[in-house]
Amino acid sequence: MIGDLEREGLIKRLPVNPRKVEDSLDHAHRDLATSRAVLPTDSDWAYTIAYNAVLQAGRALMFSKGYRPDGAHQHSAVVKFAGLFLDEQDAITFDRMRRMRNSSVYETAGSIPAEQAEGAIRSAEALVCRIEACIQRG
Repeated sequence: MIGDLEREGLIKRLPVNPRKVEDSLDHAHRDLATSRAVLPTDSDWAYTIAYNAVLQAGRALMFSKGYRPDGAHQHSAVVKFAGLFLDEQDAITFDRMRRMRNSSVYETAGSIPAEQAEGAIRSAEALVCRIEACIQRG
């Protein structure tokens, strides 16, 4: 529940700002296009950018509900918050993308094959659409 995330210090209330929502969604769509463009030359980076698209959409969802991530684990906070509004499989996919991105960026560079990055881009496109639907439903 949202109250649990607040008590854990993962999220903080803020006034709803439609401009922040729109900016984050624009960022998500830009990242989807960029991840496709980068895929032929760098699958690790394409994966990371695809994940960032979902992260930005998740932030837009938070902003639309009057929250923002807070504290040291902001990516995790966005994933947990979005998971309150997505179905279980989508929430699992988002978290797996977060963990894989973290591993690729901080541990084992060059570890994501092109096929996996391509799958991540398709997943990111679907997740961004689903998150946008959550925002539109209010």
